[in-house]
Amino acid sequence: MIHLNNYGWDDRLNQLKQESAYNALAHGRISIVHRTCYEVISENGLFLCELTGAMMYGKSDFELPCTGDWVIFQPFDENKGVIVDMLPRERILYRRKSGTVADKQAIASYVDKAFIVQSLDDNFNVRRAERFMVQILEESIKPILILNKADLHFDRHKIEEQIEHITRQIPVFFTSIHQPETVFRLRESISKGETVVFVGSSGVGKSSLVNVLCEKSILLTSEISQSTGKGRHTSTRREMVLMDDSGVLIDTPGVREFGLATSNTDSVTEIFEISDYAKSCRFKNCEHTGEPGCAVLEAVNSGILDHKVYESYLKLRREAWHYSASEHEKRKKDKSFSKLVDEVKRRKANF
Repeated sequence: MIHLNNYGWDDRLNQLKQESAYNALAHGRISIVHRTCYEVISENGLFLCELTGAMMYGKSDFELPCTGDWVIFQPFDENKGVIVDMLPRERILYRRKSGTVADKQAIASYVDKAFIVQSLDDNFNVRRAERFMVQILEESIKPILILNKADLHFDRHKIEEQIEHITRQIPVFFTSIHQPETVFRLRESISKGETVVFVGSSGVGKSSLVNVLCEKSILLTSEISQSTGKGRHTSTRREMVLMDDSGVLIDTPGVREFGLATSNTDSVTEIFEISDYAKSCRFKNCEHTGEPGCAVLEAVNSGILDHKVYESYLKLRREAWHYSASEHEKRKKDKSFSKLVDEVKRRKANF
């Protein structure tokens, strides 16, 4: 028998299940999402489940189950089943779907912490770390920056200067799978029953870290390409694994692009500590782009606020605003379409 409390099941989730019309059926947590089916961990083992037609065609893409979701299913074979309901999501990590303006994609749900993994080689990019941090904090998930491959030669002082504004807000770990003590400190930051998602580019060592944290080879890994010096894609899906006597880890494929899926431009201001300076601006509605008496620009010009941090703030704020405007227009179109469908139904009923 599998104890689901090790995977995060608690009294609150049990209460949510009791509110479902299917509360008499089995429940479990999605560990892997395949193209047409889902692997669900339940008290009675692992089940390969499909969706009911109502769930498959009645939900938008981002509402479909993702890794970490808690679902209710009907077993119909020794290790097969049909998912009939999904418990309300909490602490979901989203990203804007590639090639779209306002569509979003759920990466993982019921996440407590997110490890933003970067490697201390040519892959290191503080701007990418900021982008992940904004989205993660927006969902009330605790971000932690992992600077991996610390066994490589790198200028630690230079790196620490670049991430100074980040270290004031979130924990930062320097790790290497070849330096066990660094991974041990990381393991101590994970509590039993917690869910941790790993995010970052391909080749930064996410899967290798998961294996070392679990103290056994669970996920496939690959070497860095000798010709390009870049990591090859190893993880091709989001996969959940259980640490012995500790938390749950979710590995994710490397992403080249991580578009913001947040409409809260104010949170961007707070995360970049711009709000600390904005309080002294002459105008309350100051945009910090050229207004007279702007304390933010004064901080940039005097060197108190790093110019690159300021530019990153402007870029992410514009992206959040654009997402918000596009999402608003999308909702208006969806609402208009729903009204049209209702009108057609009403007319048919009158014939």
